[in-house]
Amino acid sequence: MHNAALEALGIDARYHALDVPPEGLGDAVAALRGREVVGGNVTIPHKQAVMRWLDGLSETARDTGAVNTVTRDGGRLIGDNTDGAGFMLALAELGLDPAAAACVVLGAGGAARAVTRALLRAGARVAVHNRTAARARALADDLAHIGIVMVLRPEELAGAVAEAALLVQATPLGMAGAAAGESPLSPGVLPRTGAVVDLVYRPVETPLLAAARAAGLRAQNGLPMLVAQAGLAFERWFDVPPPFDIMRRAALAALA
Repeated sequence: MHNAALEALGIDARYHALDVPPEGLGDAVAALRGREVVGGNVTIPHKQAVMRWLDGLSETARDTGAVNTVTRDGGRLIGDNTDGAGFMLALAELGLDPAAAACVVLGAGGAARAVTRALLRAGARVAVHNRTAARARALADDLAHIGIVMVLRPEELAGAVAEAALLVQATPLGMAGAAAGESPLSPGVLPRTGAVVDLVYRPVETPLLAAARAAGLRAQNGLPMLVAQAGLAFERWFDVPPPFDIMRRAALAALA
């Protein structure tokens, strides 16, 4: 995505993907301080751990408790999170206005936090569920200054999902190579109406999305959010409007 955007805009730069083990995270961040570097992205499992190595955080990153974008500002590295804003751009493609809507978010990691924060700021009523309840409660506590987040017990999940206008699957379940073929919900547990978003984008059709489409629900995988959050990061680094269409075509080609 990024290299396609750089080429299209004639920017003399290159984006490199690095496989960084946890014990190498500090060194990887230190490399971003090079004068030839404008910034970088961070993905799972480093979105929260990276924060200790940075010099500053945006309000969004502080609220979310996770960083996906790092920008070099002089000698300082500033962490930001474009996941929430990217999610809202993607959600607009579904034609769903989350204001006052009942939303259920599955997960409590960095992506779930970003999505929950964005939905709260849009005026949605948000409930979260995570297989580790303590992590869901921590998410709710961390975002309490923005709005109330209901933490769902296992026995409450099916009923809440049925009444939701929006279900967001924000765990790695269903992702290729990470419990592929699994769904975070029992068969048949879906909203009665509304939309389902699964932030997994590889494979492009998870079991949850297939079930949602079969039930006649609006459904979206994680590709629109992936492209949107990447474009917003690109904009922070180069201060130019991101070519979203070009980035999406590049992503689709890579996935194919």
